[in-house]
This record gives sequence, structure tokens and C-alpha cells, in this order.
Amino acid sequence: MDFEASSGFSSISPPVFDGDNYQVWAVRMEAYMEALDIWEAVEEDYEIPALPNNPTMAQIKSQKEKKTKKSKAKACLFAAVSSTIFTRIMTLKSAYELWNYLKSEYEGDERIKGMRVLNLIREFELQKMKETESIKEYSDRLLDIANRIRLLGSTFKDSRIVEKILVTVPERFEASISALENTKDLTQITLAEILNALQAQEQRRAMRQEGAVEGALPAKHHENTRNNKKKKFFKKNQNFIGESSANNKTGVKKGSYSPCQHCNRKGHPPFKCWRRPDAKCTKCNQMGHEAVICRSKNQQHDEEAKIVDQEEEDQLFVATCFVRSESNESWLIDSGCTNHMTHDKELFRDLKPTNITKVRIGNGEYISVKGKGTVAITSCSGTKLIPNVLFVPKIQQNLLSVGQLIERGFKVVFEDKYSLIKDAANQDIFKVKMKGKSFALNPLEEEQTAFPIKENITEVWHKRLGHYHHQGLLQMKFKMMANDLPELDDQISSCKACQFGKQNRKPFSKAKRDKLDKMAEPGIFVGYSSSSKAYKVYQPQTGKLIVSRDVHFVEDEEWSWNDSEKRNQTMAELRFKLLVSDTEENRDEDWQNEVVDNTPVRAPKARRSVRRLLQD
Repeated sequence: MDFEASSGFSSISPPVFDGDNYQVWAVRMEAYMEALDIWEAVEEDYEIPALPNNPTMAQIKSQKEKKTKKSKAKACLFAAVSSTIFTRIMTLKSAYELWNYLKSEYEGDERIKGMRVLNLIREFELQKMKETESIKEYSDRLLDIANRIRLLGSTFKDSRIVEKILVTVPERFEASISALENTKDLTQITLAEILNALQAQEQRRAMRQEGAVEGALPAKHHENTRNNKKKKFFKKNQNFIGESSANNKTGVKKGSYSPCQHCNRKGHPPFKCWRRPDAKCTKCNQMGHEAVICRSKNQQHDEEAKIVDQEEEDQLFVATCFVRSESNESWLIDSGCTNHMTHDKELFRDLKPTNITKVRIGNGEYISVKGKGTVAITSCSGTKLIPNVLFVPKIQQNLLSVGQLIERGFKVVFEDKYSLIKDAANQDIFKVKMKGKSFALNPLEEEQTAFPIKENITEVWHKRLGHYHHQGLLQMKFKMMANDLPELDDQISSCKACQFGKQNRKPFSKAKRDKLDKMAEPGIFVGYSSSSKAYKVYQPQTGKLIVSRDVHFVEDEEWSWNDSEKRNQTMAELRFKLLVSDTEENRDEDWQNEVVDNTPVRAPKARRSVRRLLQD
């Protein structure tokens, strides 16, 4: 390392810290500042004593050196951080305060260190060597994780790395591992020995493959030479070959054969037909055809081609998520993603720093995380907030984690080429259709938004327009009196608010009823009157049994009871009132003289009366 004699600063610039790998940067920075003899100003916040009245040259020089060390240490730390971190520490006065701030911010206390160690150990245990990876690349990955664990103050022995390599290398290293197991004690073997043994086998395999390729080139060249000679011979004797090929071995021309009895084609005798009954295929071992026209062979090739196309399509899809130049505003529902991620910073309502500094993508690489916060997604049904979303600028596809949704109580169902997302109350939030073997949620598409309501669109517009009558809605649609009015049903189900609020007729005088009183009362249909066209309706609120012809039935609902005890008591009273009512009707001569019709026209369809239920 070269130093300038005048100033004492190194010509080599200090390592720059950008927020990642603080432990590695701290070790390098400590060695760098010790070499410049300014580490003392960082390690200890000492006070510079004032000079006496008549200072000596040694005192003046000592004071100047201490001031210079503190200034150099502060300037060195300012130069060793990125511009983003510099704006956070620019107000601190001394190098001691700068170092302690960075240490507490990015290294954390013992609890945070323990959490990071657990995450690194989990990452270490999930590592596995790829088929296209070399031993050196795989060992470098493992050593990088192990050293980061050691920098956090935890012990991590090389024996764990040796065990990890022995159980995770591919099958091509089985010979070397078996030899080591038979000749050495695996508990005593060092990391260098296992790496050297596996690298030696890897080099021998590579040399053999290179030799095989070099040996294949002359053979191919020799084969091409023979083919060229054949072509020259064919051109030279073209006329002779053309004459002889027109006849077969028996001297009969091909065109002179009659149609084959097996395939109805000309040009060959029946005993040479590929479809003769006594022919046996060597591919499928079936009679009736030869291997040249075997269908199972072609089907197998087609299936293999489909599998290859599917694998290439999947690989292209993974690459598309991270290579596309244009950003996709949709959200991909991913079951393999551990966190929600987005690249769009404008979607965040609040963005805070996070302990997660990197995430690993599908190809094994790591990309940096710049923060975590709550994202606001604007959909057709309103704005929905998604908490704990990672801000990953380098990713080109917004991702929704299935695991994180389930942890928060949501339900994600995949069926019939749809992905249905429900909240904790089992209400539908989004319904996403599968496109291109993936589920991409676009919140602004109406077909992907599931509104948590039970009414159809006709009932919704009926309520929006102040419970306007159904015929009026149909007239508005027919005469185009309102823009963008959707298609409406020809019929609408019963509306409770209309039944209670709209007056059909005036059976009572104004003195007995106010304007704001209910125009109808709810009740339970219990049967028909035996002597009139009226219905019997029981009102649980008042305990009265009413016989009336002006009844509107709500057939898709039933009476809701608060508790079973009240229901049993009401049923007992109702059974007694029905018995009394039947007795009075039978004794009443006026009702007996009246003609009794059949079942009323407005009777509910396929409904059992409460009287029959009570008798059961």
C-alpha cells in the first residue's frame, strides 16, 4: 500500500458502504484506518487539551496531530459511505459518533444479530449445488454465508460446511465421496481436502469431455469427405443410375404394378407392402405394419416436443419477469414468493427501512431491497391497502405472495382456471382468470373484481335510484334516458324497503295512522282460510293471527328466530290459535254460506305450511 509522504492519506480510496454487508465493510474500514494511523480517533472520543500560556514545540505538535487525526477520521468516514447514507450522518460532529451511529443502525443489538444469524443459517441449510455449477462456485457461496455468520459473533465450524458439501453435491461426485468414506475419517477431514478432491475429479471429467470433442471432429471431417466422394460419383454416373433405377431387381417397372391389396397404392408388390397383415413392428411389437409408419413412434416424438416446448415456455416466463424493458402494472399471484414485492415506488403510502436487504430470485441471484411499506391498489370497487410490501426496484413484475395472504387470514383458491381471493369473513375480493398459465391480477379490470354483495345488478340500480319501480327502470333503459345503464333483468325479487315504505291502498282512516308509520307488517304464512280466498298470517311481534288477502310473499327468505326457547313458545301459542281459529270458522254461518274457491292464485310455490310442520 503506497502512502503520500506529505499528507499521510492513502492513494487507494476507502471501501464505500451502500447499506449492504455492513460487517464486511466494517472489517475492511477498520484495517484501512489503522493503516492510516487514525483508528484511535474512531475508537475513542478523546478531548484535545488546550495549550498552556507558554507552550513548547512538542505540545503544539501533539495538539495539532490529535486535531488532524480526528479531522482525517471524520473525512475518511464521510468518503466511505454513499450519498444516501451521508445525508443521514452529515450532522454528526466526530468520527466516534459517526462510527457508533452506523454500528447501531446496520448491525443492531444482540436480539437483531440473533435474528440475522438465524436467517443466514436457514439460507445456508437451503443451499444446493446446481448441475451447471462448479465446486468452486458452490463452495464460495457456502463460505460467503458462513463468514457473514462469523462476523455477527456466532461460531460456525468448517465441519458443517464439509457435511453440507458431502450431502448436497450432484450424483457425478459419488465416486470421490465413496473413496473418501472408505479411506478417511469424515469427521477429521478438512475443508481444503474435500474441495481439492472434488475439484480434481471435476478437472479430470472436463479433460475427458474435451478429448471426446476433439476426437469427434476428425471423424466428422472424414465422414464429410466420403460423402463428397459419393456425390461426385453420383454426378459422374447420373445417366446410368437413372436408367437402372427405373427397373427393380426383377426387371419390372414400378408403374407396371397393380394397386396393392393392402394399401391400394401402386409402385410396389404386395409382399413388400408396409401395411401387410404379417408385418411386425419393431417399435410397438404389434402386427399389421412396419416401424417406418408406426404411429406410436410419431406420438412419442410429439409428446417429447410438447414437453420441451412447455419447459422452454416456463423458462421464458421466469426470464420475462426480470428482463422485460417495460414495467407491468398487474400483480402476479405467486405461490413460491415469500413476500409481496413491487418495483413502483409511487404505489407506497408509507415506505420505511427494513432489515431485509436482499431477496433471491428464481435463477439463484440476489437483488437488493430498498424498503417496506403499505401499498394502495386502486380497483373498480375502491382502494385496497396491502401492508408489508417490499420495494424491489430491479424486479419488473409486481408479485403477490400466497403465503403472506394466508398468514393474514385470507383464503386463496385455485379452481376452474380461476384464482379466488377471499377475506377473513369469507367475502370475495378478487377473482382472477388464468392467462398464459399464470394468474395476473389487474385491479382496474371489472371482470377481476368480485364485489362482496348478494344483489344482482338490477337490484343495485333499483336502490341507487331511490327504490324506483321496476317498469320505470326498464323504460329508462329502453328510451336511453340514462347513459351507461347496464342490462337489466325482466323481473326483480321482492324488496323489503318497498313493502314497508310504499302504500298500496288505504284500509284505515288518516286519524288511525300517521304518514311515517309502516305500510305493512311482517309475519309468518301458516295456511289458508277454509271459508275464503284469504291467507292466514301469524305476527310473532304482537302474537296475533291475521286473515287477509292483501299479502306479499318473500319466498327466498325464512323467519329468523333469536333463540330456540322463544321459537318453541311461539309455536305452542300458534298451535292453540290455529285450533281456536278453525273451530270459530266452522261455527260461523256467514262463512259457511260463502263459496269456497280452490287454492288462491298468489299462493307461494312449493311451500309447506306451518300447520303441517306443527302436525309432524
